[in-house]
Amino acid sequence: MAKLYFRYGAVGSAKTLNLLAVAHAYRQQEKRVFLIKPSLDTRFGEVEIRSRAGLMQEADLLVGRETVLDLDALQGYHCILVDEAQFLEPRMIEELRRVTQALDIPVICYGLRTDFRTQLFPGAKRLMELADTIEEVKTTCAFCNRKAVFNLKLLGGKPTLEGPTVDLGAEEKYLPACSLCYDRAFCS
Repeated sequence: MAKLYFRYGAVGSAKTLNLLAVAHAYRQQEKRVFLIKPSLDTRFGEVEIRSRAGLMQEADLLVGRETVLDLDALQGYHCILVDEAQFLEPRMIEELRRVTQALDIPVICYGLRTDFRTQLFPGAKRLMELADTIEEVKTTCAFCNRKAVFNLKLLGGKPTLEGPTVDLGAEEKYLPACSLCYDRAFCS
């Protein structure tokens, strides 16, 4: 039976690059891949799934708060890949799980586990609860060589805990941090 996967990591851990590599591998075997991303993620364009390394593919489906998956439209695909899964509604995570069961199609979700305040995103929380397989995509801390586990938000180049939970950005706004460097950022 197909599984629901959650591959999470801190910012800059090459999650999207991994997603695009998996899509490429399926296509090299002449298998059909369906790409999903949240409609609110417009950092690199409305429909583009783009890695910081520069690789890009267009999403097949943009998911919003009210999106309902059409199971009939997913027939014949070999894998479903989801970028920025932390932004999905918990209800959508439940629908993706249903895809694995009803259609026997693996669904691989990539995303952040926690926001810059170290709180689980609702989509990530539901994935942690429902995923058959949970895998960490690792990267190192921007300040030392330890494993990064948190996302440090910057405002004017300084660490902050202020602002909305969903505040899109890349390296100019977020850095991967180990727990020690994260805590130190707010002690000085």
